[in-house]
Amino acid sequence: MAALYEGYTLCGLVPAQTLPNSGIQGIEAERDSDHVVVTDSTRSVTLYKVSDQKPLSSWTVKQGQTLTCPTVYNTQTKEYVAVSDNKVVRIWKEEDILLDKTFKATVSSDVWRVHCAPGGEPVVLFQRGAVRLLDSLLSAPQQPIEEVLAQEETIRWSTNIVAESQQFVIFTTEQKGENFLYLQRLNPNTLQRYRLEREEPGLSPLSFSASYRDKHICLLYLYPNGHVYQSVVSVRGLGADEGAQALPLPRTLLLGLPVGEGLLEAASALVLDEAHVAVVGVPHPSAGAGKDFLCIWNTNFQTLQAGKEMAGKIYGQLWTYSNKLFIPHGKTLSVIPYECPKSSLASALGKLRQARTEESRAPASVPSWNNILHGDKAQPSRPVETRKTRTNRKTQSAPSLTTDQILELIKTAPVEEVQKEVEGLLSRADIQDLQPSVGQLASTLVSRSLADPAFYTPSTLVQLVHTQSLCHSVCPDLVLLALERKDYFLCQLCLQFFPDIPEAVTCACLKAFISMPDVDAEKVSLDPDSVSFMETLITRERGQVGLQNGFSPTSCAEDRSDALSGGGTVINAAAEDKEKTSTPPEQICPVGLHKAVLLNEVLLTAYSDTFLLPHLKDLSSQHVVIMDWVCLLLDAHFTVLVMTPEAKGLLLNLHSFVKSQVRLFSELGKIESSLHELNKMKTKKDVGQYSIEVIELF
Repeated sequence: MAALYEGYTLCGLVPAQTLPNSGIQGIEAERDSDHVVVTDSTRSVTLYKVSDQKPLSSWTVKQGQTLTCPTVYNTQTKEYVAVSDNKVVRIWKEEDILLDKTFKATVSSDVWRVHCAPGGEPVVLFQRGAVRLLDSLLSAPQQPIEEVLAQEETIRWSTNIVAESQQFVIFTTEQKGENFLYLQRLNPNTLQRYRLEREEPGLSPLSFSASYRDKHICLLYLYPNGHVYQSVVSVRGLGADEGAQALPLPRTLLLGLPVGEGLLEAASALVLDEAHVAVVGVPHPSAGAGKDFLCIWNTNFQTLQAGKEMAGKIYGQLWTYSNKLFIPHGKTLSVIPYECPKSSLASALGKLRQARTEESRAPASVPSWNNILHGDKAQPSRPVETRKTRTNRKTQSAPSLTTDQILELIKTAPVEEVQKEVEGLLSRADIQDLQPSVGQLASTLVSRSLADPAFYTPSTLVQLVHTQSLCHSVCPDLVLLALERKDYFLCQLCLQFFPDIPEAVTCACLKAFISMPDVDAEKVSLDPDSVSFMETLITRERGQVGLQNGFSPTSCAEDRSDALSGGGTVINAAAEDKEKTSTPPEQICPVGLHKAVLLNEVLLTAYSDTFLLPHLKDLSSQHVVIMDWVCLLLDAHFTVLVMTPEAKGLLLNLHSFVKSQVRLFSELGKIESSLHELNKMKTKKDVGQYSIEVIELF
């Protein structure tokens, strides 16, 4: 899941007493990920080294002058660019001390913003919608500037994006309750105007955020009613200048955020990646009123991923650079590091697979839920490396085929030749270089195995899985093929290594494992480490039989017997019968060792409740032996589970139920003598069928 880490203070704030803003006009990236330029709302520009939380340089315009747009850093010339008093463009370097002695030029029209995206030239956006490259503007500062916007139309937000060697200036405007999006391409210059769909009457977006992905510009905007929309514009679809004509801009509702009572006032939503959005100024769903939070939401699954309470007033401002969020609140500008792993259903729901060993973690090139849980630290590989080394020595002298040649070979060659060539390729090449080819090799092998019943290469498929460069999405038929061929060792490895197995496939494995007789399961060759672990677990549980989580089931049964019969002979007789027919107490696991190992792999697989339950309902009565195993797991973790917040409601219900049972037993105690009389009655012969007998006590 996404995470917000412990934050720290970059600097203090001096917010204006009569204005709702924080006193910060803008924050821009500087030379690298550890430097930012902060422009306040009046006269000062400060360069900070973020990790040291200290200013490196500061510049101020004269008394009576005002900085009217955030300062940007030109990475190509290593210069700072700012605008004072709407028309004076100022340029200086870090070693300059006094801004008065640096370059400045007065332009003929008021400037809205100067933008400088990484890899692009600085561009100037004027308040009336015209755009100029900075160098072109400074070559003739007093050149006439055209008016692009209509009367009473004003700019609300803007940004600059460099995509496919093209620069785009994106800005939004408002005119009489209507909102528009302008997309300006530079070199060649084309302008496209779009009309945003109306929200509720009188509502305009509180914030905008733009990103580029898959040859499209994605615009994200938040309304006061908590609705977060996304509109997508193709950069290839920009044609000639359309003038004042505004095209309709379709939108998609990504999130409906909780707003509490009333509407949002100072809030902002910021794109972090293709599936995550940072939001500030919106109430936390489970927090009380009067508390302000910074939250990360997953837009794919509409789930809250992380939240952090922010002390003091929230101003609705938010910036992000290099996996850090910059947020002014109260009298502080805080830096909050964050992490947004690749979005998946498991991460969104918090259902992450538990890693059994360090070696079972997949490399970063394959999306892995274990990576999400444990980070990207390098892990030692499995012992397959040793086998590869041995194979390498044997095949060094043999002529080698390319990957494409081997893919063609798989389609027609006999099993022995295919195994030899594929395993030879894996042994002589670096796995990192082979990662794109591993999926192709596995898919081709699986396709032929499904089409040709006589063709199957179990050892080769096992070796491909051991590379940790495969996942279910890359080769979706592999697990089903292993089930069809009853290759349970390959099934086990897939359950261990694949982070994205669908719930339907997981349940198919569960059915196959449960249906397999214990005698057959003991003949299956499985991962030795898993077998050893399960053997140790069962042995340990056998040694602790009679005392589970601090109480003894046997003692509990005796207590219940005493409460019911007062130590009478009825229960004692029943206990003797039970001794003769019940399973010996040392039989802890309801299935054999190897079958337990396979079932344990299923239980460790990541899942979603919503998608798993329909498939579990398909299990027949002969399959529900798994419930015994689940009960053992619940019992082993009882102390932890009973303390979780989710268990509170269940505990309250159980408390009420137990109280009713105590009252029942109390009433039964009053008819103890009658129960003794029942015990003396002649026992009728058990006919082995269900029946109802009415006994009149009085």
